[in-house]
Amino acid sequence: MGVSLLPSPAFLVFFSFFTFCLLVDPVLGITRHYKFDVKLHNVTLLCHTRSIISVNGQFPGPRIVAREGDQLLIKVVNHVHNNVSIHWHGIRQLRSGWADGPAYVTQCPIQTGQSYVYNFTIVGQRGTLFWHAHISWLRATLYGPFVILPKRGVPYPFAKPYKEVPIVFGEWFNADPEAVISQAFQTGGGPNISDAYTINGLPGPLYNCSAKDTFKLKVKPGKTYLLRLINAALNDELFFSIANHTLTAVDVDAIYVKPFETETLLITPGQTTNVILKTKPSYPNATFFMTARPYVTGQGTFDNSTVAGILEYESPPNSLHSSKMFPLFKPILPALNDTSFATNFASRLRSLASAQYPANVPRKVDKHFFFTVGLGTSPCQHNQTCQGPNGTKFAASVNNISFTMPTTALLQAHFFGQSNGVYTPDFPGTPTIPFNYTGTPPDNTVVINGTKVVVLPFNTSV
Repeated sequence: MGVSLLPSPAFLVFFSFFTFCLLVDPVLGITRHYKFDVKLHNVTLLCHTRSIISVNGQFPGPRIVAREGDQLLIKVVNHVHNNVSIHWHGIRQLRSGWADGPAYVTQCPIQTGQSYVYNFTIVGQRGTLFWHAHISWLRATLYGPFVILPKRGVPYPFAKPYKEVPIVFGEWFNADPEAVISQAFQTGGGPNISDAYTINGLPGPLYNCSAKDTFKLKVKPGKTYLLRLINAALNDELFFSIANHTLTAVDVDAIYVKPFETETLLITPGQTTNVILKTKPSYPNATFFMTARPYVTGQGTFDNSTVAGILEYESPPNSLHSSKMFPLFKPILPALNDTSFATNFASRLRSLASAQYPANVPRKVDKHFFFTVGLGTSPCQHNQTCQGPNGTKFAASVNNISFTMPTTALLQAHFFGQSNGVYTPDFPGTPTIPFNYTGTPPDNTVVINGTKVVVLPFNTSV
């Protein structure tokens, strides 16, 4: 299927687990142009060299910087054999659903040798988001930061930092991630785990053959740094801490929050968190690990390893000592399954709710949904051996519906009135079979497979 630029639909939008659209006033800004060339290039990590799919030969990919109110035109050119699409994670696509990026949902993927121009405007957002591929597991290497600055002349609701630094968590596979997920789909079992977590593409010294591939954040004493944290790992929530330093959370998912201090934070897959780091007032004669490892409570497979970077103070003038001679302090992270910490941390996240940045909650709700997100099973196909529970296949679901990927983009099918055979508009707004949602799960784990959506009138409050 080819790729076409289609006009924005006038009245109806899709809710397909990706985007809510809200009516807002237009915002003035400038137009920024970016070009993404999706190509192969070799990367060596953990003593393994493999060809990865990346943007402009960078891993992680290039940083997008814009201001609230700017229009972005991002041309993506596909030079690889895989179909590609790019999702601008967290961007509110207001009447620009064609630019959201999930393949076969808001667009057909970009085929080899083809290009697509993503055209959208940033409205009512400032902070940190990120972009990533949105087809199969290409996002394992196709991702990068998306920095949204306030409108020109508008200050942060906190003191201006001395420096801003993106810190992107990811996962590294020695094998081809596309082969990993393909095997999982064929066998029905959990996918093979990654070989390492990464900070800005580097695994760090706690992995074999990786000491030289360590991210180092060099800082000056008595300064304030804004760390733009992004969890681009495929599926894992991560604890993160910097030894002997306190962080102040000020922004989550491009929304200002009431500032709070913490020595450790929890960041979920696809989530972003801006934190303030105040360095020590004088040179500490020490270096400090910054580490991340997963928070897991389920029974599935996961990478139970720790990625480390180093916070290093710049040596004072005329210093005779090297940082290699100093002690290296390590943070103490919560236990792997520390649900108490996770719950307490999440409870501290509160909207800033100031006069300038109010928490505008709709007083009138047009449509209510109640979703249960689960991991169920599908029967194994005839004459096939499957590795899921009791010989079945694992299947993720929402309200017990496991999404079947169409071959025609849902938004395109709706726009042209050709939804017959592509999707059905009967996705259940509540679980079809009620159960104890916080207790023992139901015995029957078999899911229903289908391409089901909810069609909503534009500007619906949900």
